[in-house]
Amino acid sequence: MTIVAIVAAVLLASAAVLTGYRVLAGPSTLDRVVGVDSLVGITASGLAVWAAYSNDATVLPGIVALALVGFLGSAAVSRFRVRDDR
Repeated sequence: MTIVAIVAAVLLASAAVLTGYRVLAGPSTLDRVVGVDSLVGITASGLAVWAAYSNDATVLPGIVALALVGFLGSAAVSRFRVRDDR
């Protein structure tokens, strides 16, 4: 289980670095919003890996809250972005 957790942590860390680059270098606002939304998903995945590795279920409400905040943030930005395009 330790090897799987280490591999997952390395892959999630590399995904976070690449996504962070996209957030910083994104040519448009929508690229940055998608990058931040991806970072929220990567963070939730990292918390899920930690919960599975440590057999600690106390972080699960945090994962749910993080997913909800990420969804609501993306929905709000896309709604206002559509309103600006008209």
